[in-house]
Amino acid sequence: MKILLVDDSRTIRNIQKNVLKKLGHTDLVEAEDGVVALAKFQEENPDLLLIDWNMPNMDGITLIRKIREIDKEVPMIMCTTEAEKSRVLEAIKAGVNNYIVKPFTVESLGEKITQTMSKIAAAAG
Repeated sequence: MKILLVDDSRTIRNIQKNVLKKLGHTDLVEAEDGVVALAKFQEENPDLLLIDWNMPNMDGITLIRKIREIDKEVPMIMCTTEAEKSRVLEAIKAGVNNYIVKPFTVESLGEKITQTMSKIAAAAG
């Protein structure tokens, strides 16, 4: 499974890579903002995206909306420090499949990925 990590913080991307490697995911692509991520999404055709909310050039919500215009199905998980209910609802309306608040553990991210991919598989059924 190819995963696109979208976060302006190299440190966070490195943490995500380490967590994902512990979960057995090694096919990882990185982007430092929504503009780069949109290009990489079209080039790489990832199976899952982990997207930060607050980034320069193009934020996570705008990225999610743009990706949903291109691809209605690809699973996306918002990985952010934004924990307010209104933000979660906004992200869901924009088209994310799941939401995890930073900082997260290996287990909690693994759980979110499993939940998300299971829902997608069931829907494709």
